[in-house]
Amino acid sequence: MSFAELISLHGERVSLVPLSQAHHDDLVEALQDGELWSLWYTSIPAPDRLRAEIDRRLGLHAQGSMVPFAVIETSSNQAVGMTTFMNIDAANRRLEIGSTWYRQRVQRTALNSECKLLLLRHAFERLNCIAVEFRTHFFNRQSRAAIERLGAKLDGILRQHQIGSTGILRDTCVYSILDREWPAVKAHLIHRLNLQGRSM
Repeated sequence: MSFAELISLHGERVSLVPLSQAHHDDLVEALQDGELWSLWYTSIPAPDRLRAEIDRRLGLHAQGSMVPFAVIETSSNQAVGMTTFMNIDAANRRLEIGSTWYRQRVQRTALNSECKLLLLRHAFERLNCIAVEFRTHFFNRQSRAAIERLGAKLDGILRQHQIGSTGILRDTCVYSILDREWPAVKAHLIHRLNLQGRSM
């Protein structure tokens, strides 16, 4: 299977399907739940920039460096966010899960846990990745905590890694899960999903 192949991944609460402009209106509504674009340490697009962001992700897919997904909530059949396989390095069997955001209502729910389980299972069990990476802004404490709850380990911090749109320099925290760690991470995610399912 090609690392850049467009695929759909299905779970009980969520489906990850190839992103398209058909998801635009649902995603605008999702952005407005919490005004996600207003957080200075994220790069989530404002509603009027969403079409361009979808086109950007589709362009990166055409180049073979990204597989973009719309996150579809099963109960409502609506797109509630976006995520990707990005920085694909098929030769070294590595990729990054990133450029992810969800509407506020589904953040820190079983939907998010199931998304990560679907993505990681595909990466390790179908693509035979040796490592899956996650990156986030040093000041994005919510994202860092979520990545650490998965069981990913901090590889390090890239200082002054990027220049933001406002000119502010970004320090990037780099995390990863290795193939030998995947069985324990998988068991942990399934356990979390079971607990979250009982509390719903």
